[in-house]
Amino acid sequence: MQYRTLGRTGVQVSTLALGAMNFGAIGRVPQDEATAIVDAALEAGINLVDTADMYGQGESETIVGQAIAGRRDDLVLATKATMPMGEERNHRGNSRRWLVRALEDSLRRLDVDHVDLYQIHRWDPTTSDEEALSALTDLQRAGKIRYFGSSTFPAYRIVQAQWAAREHRLGRYVTEQPSYSILQRGIEAHVLPVTEEYGMGVLAWSPLASGWLSGAVRAGREITTSRATVVPERFDLDVPANRARLDAVEQLAKLAEQAGLTLIQLALGFVTAHPGVTSALIGPRTLDHLHSQLEAAGTVLPADVLDEIDAIVAPGTDLAPGEKFDTPPALLDPSLRRRR
Repeated sequence: MQYRTLGRTGVQVSTLALGAMNFGAIGRVPQDEATAIVDAALEAGINLVDTADMYGQGESETIVGQAIAGRRDDLVLATKATMPMGEERNHRGNSRRWLVRALEDSLRRLDVDHVDLYQIHRWDPTTSDEEALSALTDLQRAGKIRYFGSSTFPAYRIVQAQWAAREHRLGRYVTEQPSYSILQRGIEAHVLPVTEEYGMGVLAWSPLASGWLSGAVRAGREITTSRATVVPERFDLDVPANRARLDAVEQLAKLAEQAGLTLIQLALGFVTAHPGVTSALIGPRTLDHLHSQLEAAGTVLPADVLDEIDAIVAPGTDLAPGEKFDTPPALLDPSLRRRR
C-alpha cells in the first residue's frame, strides 16, 4: 500500500480508501460481512474509512462503528452530512442548526467522540458559506472534528468557499470528494486545477464508475453489477451515452490485457496517477470484491498506457454528462436563467 499526505493536513492516508456506502441496506452487506471487509482492508494497509449519515439513513455509520470498535486510533475516520435524514424539512442542509445535530447523531452511531474528517455532502444553495463554515469551525474548535471538507462541489463553489473562509477568518475546507474515473474525467478541466491551487486533498469516489470498470459490464454478457437494479437507466444500452461507455470499456479491457493488468487495476491506477488525487475510494460489497481491488494498491501505470487511455477517453471528458452531480442549478432549472 502507498500513502500520501491529505492535502496540507500532514495526515498520511492510503492511496486506496474504504468507502462504506454499501454497508447495510444499500449494498445488502450485514454487520459480520462488513466487519470482515474492514478487517481485511486494515490488514492490507488501508487506513481511511469513509461513510455518511445518509447511507441507509445512519445504518452504515452504525455498522462502521461496530467494525472499528477497539481500534479507533488506528484509522482516519470520515463521514458526511447535508442530505435529507427523514421527512422533517430542517433535518438536512448545511445550516448551523442541522450540522450540529447531524454531527452529534453521527458520533453516537459511530460510537466515537470525534471524527477526523467531516464533509459537506453537497453544496446547499439555501445556506451561505459563512453559516456553514462558522458552524464547522466551532465544531472543530470543540474537538468534535479534526478537519472538514466538501464533496461534489462545483469548482466555482470551491473557490467561493475558500474566499469566504479567508474573508470571515474561518476554517476552510481542506479536502474535496468528487466523482472521478476514466469514463468521467470532467473534473480534470475545472475541479482538480482548483483543488491543486488551494492544496486540498482529493478523495475520488466511484473510480470504477458504478461497475462499468469492474468487468461487470461487457459486450455480449449479462450485466452483473447490483447498481443496474437500482438505477437501470444508467445501464440501458439503448441510451447513446451508455453505448459510448461500453465501447470505451471494450477498448480499455483490451488495453489492460496488453499491459498485463486487470481492468480494475487499470481503472484504479489511472485515478491514483493524477497528481491532484490523494486516494481512490473503493466500495466493495464482498471480500472477493475487496481483494480484486486491493490488487491495484501498488499499480503504477506507465506513460504509454496513460497515453492510450487518453486516446480512448479524452482528458476532461464526461462520457455520461447527465450523471454529473456538480451541475450548477441554473443549468437544471430553466426559471433560474430567465429574467422575470
